[in-house]
Amino acid sequence: MSTAHINAAKKGDIAETILLPGDPLRAKYIAETYLDNAKCYNEIRGMLGYTGTYKGVPISVQGSGMGMPSMGIYSYELIKEYGVKNLIRVGSAGSFHEEVKLMDIVVGLSASTDSNWQHTYELPGQYSPCCDFDLLMKLKETADEQDIRLNVGNIVTCDVFYEDNPDWWKRWAKMGVLAVEMEAAALYMNAARLGAKALTIVTISDHFVTGGRLTAEEREKSFTDMMKLALETAVK
Repeated sequence: MSTAHINAAKKGDIAETILLPGDPLRAKYIAETYLDNAKCYNEIRGMLGYTGTYKGVPISVQGSGMGMPSMGIYSYELIKEYGVKNLIRVGSAGSFHEEVKLMDIVVGLSASTDSNWQHTYELPGQYSPCCDFDLLMKLKETADEQDIRLNVGNIVTCDVFYEDNPDWWKRWAKMGVLAVEMEAAALYMNAARLGAKALTIVTISDHFVTGGRLTAEEREKSFTDMMKLALETAVK
């Protein structure tokens, strides 16, 4: 029953709960580092996907690529064709506020966007995509247990990485938007339309106020914290 982008043979090859890092090599790292008996179910276009167990619970991890179109394709096929019910994005983001610092973890309570993605639903107004409350509460419980501080609020999913106007982000910041990334809104809208649960967890890797960026070593450490937090949430 393989799709155009995922060649898992059947529904059972992919778990009902999945982690979605953008980078397929990070999906490989998560599978090899944290999952028991991980098996690769997808190699199409190099977008690696694996299924194994974490603390005895079946978990999959799938690279989702960069941007809303890529996330939209993978999340749609995972939900629609393979019956995935819980989708947790684990990625990076850029902070708009001085108090949301490098290496901090941000959770997308909702995802504003400059994309026209919602046009496909022919809605009579502006749709506001948000995360699943149950997954959010499990994440909060997990973070409290691990003594990890979360920044929870509105993030913005943007189509353009290299903006022409260097001050474009300041208007979003004035509206209380915490950070920018490129995938959450598509994930949340697909999940809402198809009846699945979705949550976005990102680590601040770049800072628009200070101009700071994580080093490779810092990215490894902070992303590892986020991965563990997501995995523990996934098995609750």
